[in-house]
Amino acid sequence: MKRVLCLLLCCSYVLGYGQFAGTTTDEEEKVARSLAATITVSDLQNHLTTIASAEFEGRETGTEGQKKAADYIANYFKQLGLPAIGEDGTYFQRISFIAENWNNIELSVNGDVKRHMWDYYAYPANNADRPTQDFKEVIFLGYGIDDTRYSDYKNANVEGKAILIYAGEPMGKDSLSHVSGKRGATEWSTDTFKKLRVAKEKGVAMVFIIDPDFKNNVGTARRTILNRRLKMGWSKNPADNFANNVFISTKVAKDIIGSQYKKVVKARKKINKKKRAKRVNLPTNLSITMEKNIRQLLGENVLGFVEGSDPAKKDEVVVVTAHYDHLGKRGDDIYYGADDNGSGTSSVMEVCQAFVEAKNKGEGPKRSVLFMLVSGEEKGLLGSEYYAQHPIFPLENTVANVNVDMVGRVDEKHADNPNYIYVIGSNRLSTELHEINEAANTTYTQLELDYTYNAENDPNRYYYRSDHYNFAEKGVPAIFYFNGTHDDYHLTSDTVDKINFEKMAKIAQLVFHTTWKLANRTDRIKVDVLPKR
Repeated sequence: MKRVLCLLLCCSYVLGYGQFAGTTTDEEEKVARSLAATITVSDLQNHLTTIASAEFEGRETGTEGQKKAADYIANYFKQLGLPAIGEDGTYFQRISFIAENWNNIELSVNGDVKRHMWDYYAYPANNADRPTQDFKEVIFLGYGIDDTRYSDYKNANVEGKAILIYAGEPMGKDSLSHVSGKRGATEWSTDTFKKLRVAKEKGVAMVFIIDPDFKNNVGTARRTILNRRLKMGWSKNPADNFANNVFISTKVAKDIIGSQYKKVVKARKKINKKKRAKRVNLPTNLSITMEKNIRQLLGENVLGFVEGSDPAKKDEVVVVTAHYDHLGKRGDDIYYGADDNGSGTSSVMEVCQAFVEAKNKGEGPKRSVLFMLVSGEEKGLLGSEYYAQHPIFPLENTVANVNVDMVGRVDEKHADNPNYIYVIGSNRLSTELHEINEAANTTYTQLELDYTYNAENDPNRYYYRSDHYNFAEKGVPAIFYFNGTHDDYHLTSDTVDKINFEKMAKIAQLVFHTTWKLANRTDRIKVDVLPKR
């Protein structure tokens, strides 16, 4: 591996900064050095001392401390004169993740208690929280359709009542839909929410849907219902749009129908044959309880945008990231997160000011650069995941992601040489990205670049464990700077007094030089490596 890197570097020297990295003139090198020199130990200390202070209480996403940290970063971007490109004229991209689970769900029919996810299933996200409801009658309402050509609701009084419906829609001979008059299913079959919206409009209190493929569907539903992982999305009250609903097996349907079974079968046949809605009142003794827990995580990604100066290249964007959240408080104990990841946050803020300095001098980058401090990393890379799904700038225009996560400490392996950094992911999608970083380091910072954690068989799997991965997964080349773990990792003792600011400044300068080259080279770097999992 070392021999291969040596040969590649030798080639880069022959070409004057590398075929992949692009040539650099003496004047350009001088400009880059002067800009990198604005990244100083004292400025990094000032930022990190604030970010990792007791006032910010460990910056756990969704807490007041995280909000204070977000405001601090946003105010800094404002002081730099950067435009507020976030929501509602702010520097924020607000993120939301939610998990909804049943706290208590019970269904009994004529005194027989049914088993959830065995006899019936209901999705908590698609139902409003409801105390126990008792029904002495359920109305069989065909397929629960209300359309111009066919309606089960015509002349039906269903307000405040429970209805029993079939999935799908009525079909005649040759699979002709009674709703459309054409062959094949309509949205009434493919979109259950369409029926639930109509039921809500009609004032229906509860919808029981007979699932013809219950055995297969309940398995899929079980995985969704029992999954407690936070999912991207905003909290919405289903009661605003849908009637509460339960999917039931044919056995449970027969129990509800009871002695009216022959009437229901006859009604269904009439619907399918004569295109005429037919209702059946079903006397029963039914009770249902639907009580759920809602857990929502709200946070902010903070956006610092430096627009490119080249009209032909400014729509292309380099995204530089670091997560500013940490573990927060546990009782009175504060997890300060100075290295994880106050160090990366402070570094990105300083790299940003260097780019602003260039722009103020009329020497700004040709391509645009988005400096994004993300939240929710400690909860599962949530802030970067949200951006990757809702990018401010199209991902197809995103040149690369440069990610900085823990750069202020020295691990045991490098105790005798603090001037090192682990580089992860640089060659996973683009050999050019790897070469740019190598050449920048050789020319400017001369750090030891350690690729141990970039190995495909690395048991730590760090490549998959920081925010860059959400970009790489979308095909965006990404590079991740990391100092390795230490004895204070994820402990309350990860404090500012243990930070090596001289080392941190050097790494921030390497981040600057690599980002600067990505933003200014003639050609956009290419994705030339097949991704591996």
